[in-house]
Amino acid sequence: MTSLWQASRGRPPAAAAERQIASLEDYINSFQFGGSAYYPQGVQQTMPGQATEPVPNDFVAYAVRAARNGVLSACMDVRKDVFSSTRFTWQRINKGRPSEMFGTADLRLLEQPWPGGTTQDLLGRVIQDADLAGNSYWARDGDELVRMRPDWVQIVLEQRRMRDGVLGWRRIGYLYTENGPNSGADPVPFLPDEVAHFAPRPDPLATYRGMSWMTPIIRETTSDGLMSAHKQKFFENAATPNLVVTMPREITPDAFERFRAKMDAGHKGAANAYKTLYLGGGADVEVVGNSFSQMDFSRVQGAGETRIAAAAGVPPVIVGLSEGLAAATYSNYSQARRRFADGTIHPLWANVAGSFAHLVRPTFSSKSGSVRLWCDPRDVPFLREDRKDAAEIAWRRAQTLRSLVDAGFEAESAVRAVDSEDFSLLVHTGLFSVMLQPPGSTLPTATPAPPTDEEGP
Repeated sequence: MTSLWQASRGRPPAAAAERQIASLEDYINSFQFGGSAYYPQGVQQTMPGQATEPVPNDFVAYAVRAARNGVLSACMDVRKDVFSSTRFTWQRINKGRPSEMFGTADLRLLEQPWPGGTTQDLLGRVIQDADLAGNSYWARDGDELVRMRPDWVQIVLEQRRMRDGVLGWRRIGYLYTENGPNSGADPVPFLPDEVAHFAPRPDPLATYRGMSWMTPIIRETTSDGLMSAHKQKFFENAATPNLVVTMPREITPDAFERFRAKMDAGHKGAANAYKTLYLGGGADVEVVGNSFSQMDFSRVQGAGETRIAAAAGVPPVIVGLSEGLAAATYSNYSQARRRFADGTIHPLWANVAGSFAHLVRPTFSSKSGSVRLWCDPRDVPFLREDRKDAAEIAWRRAQTLRSLVDAGFEAESAVRAVDSEDFSLLVHTGLFSVMLQPPGSTLPTATPAPPTDEEGP
C-alpha cells in the first residue's frame, strides 16, 4: 500500500500507470517524427481542408461516435439488453463440476447496487463502459457500488523482478482521479482486491487493460458516417444526380447569379425533386456523378454495417440490419440467436461474475464443495429456446440412466458415467434382466426380514 500511496502522490517508485503505455488504438493513431513515436492525447480535431473527421482515440470520442452512428448504437443496445437480463446467483461446485444454483442475502449488493438501482442497471453500465472503453471499474463503498469512469482510472504497475532481471509488470493497484489524471484533483488509491475490473477483450499491447471492440472497426464507422452524410446531401441538394449547367459566354455575372438563385429556389431540395426543368437563353444541362442505383449504394453500405456487427459479436439479423434481414428465415434467426448467446453473451457473463466475485463473498460455509458467484440465465427470455434444448437433454440423460440401471449397473456408477461421459466408470451389480437368464433357471429370492414387535407375529 505504501508504493501505491506514493504513486497517488505523483512519486511512483519504479511504478508506472498502464494508461501511459501505448495501447493498440493509440498505436493506430500514432505517427513517427525524427525517429520517435508520438501518441495523441484526447480527441483529434479536424484540420482546415481535411475532408473527413479524424479517427477518435479516447472514451469521450467513442461515446460521441456511438451516439451519432445508428449501427454502433443498435449493436450496443442489443448487447446491453441481453447481457443485463440475467441475475447473479451462487453456484455450488460439486466434485469439480458446476451444480445447483441458489441465492442468499449476501447477493444484496449486486441486486441493489445503489439506492434505487437494480442488477439490470448495474450490468447495463458495466457493458456500456466495456463497449466504449474496453474496461469497467467498480469500487465498493459500504453497501453501495460506485462506478469509476474508465478514462479517469489508471492501473498502477511496478516491475516484476526475477533472477536479477525484469519479468514484465505486476499490478499493485488503481488510481482514480476525478475529472481525469491531468485535472489536478487528488487521486484515490485502491488495492487490486478493492476494485472489480471487467475487461472482456484484452488489449494486445497492455498487460491488464482491456480494449473496446470498436477499435478494429472505428474507421469503418467513419465510412458509414460519410455514406449517411452523402444520402443527406443527396436529398438536400436535389434528390437527383448532380447537374452541370453551362451558360453562354455573353451572360453577365449579375445575370448568372440571378439565374442560379432562381434555379436553386425552384429545384433544390427534396421538396422540389422530379420537377420539370425549363431552361432558356442558351443554357445547357449535363448529368454528372452516380446515382444510388448506379453505385449500388445499399450493398456498399450494408457490407460496412455487417463488418461493424461482426466486430460486436452480434449477427446482423439480430440487430435488424439490411443484409441480415435479406437472407433471414426462421431457421437462420434461430442459428444466429444461438451464435450470439453461446459465442458472445455467455463468455461475458462468466467474465463479469469472476470480476465481481472478490467484492461479494459468501458468509456461509458449504459442506458439499466450493461455491462461486455466477450468472443465472434460466429466466432470460432471449434464451427460452435453449431451455427447451436443455429439457430435452435432461430427458435423454434420464432415459440413459434408467437403461443402465435396468441393465444391472449400480445407480451411483451410472450417474458418474453419464455426468463425465465416461462409460468405463460403470460398475455392474452382477444381476441381469430375466430375459438374459438361461431357460429353466431360478431367480434368487430375497430373504424376508424377521418380524418386529411393532409389526406383530
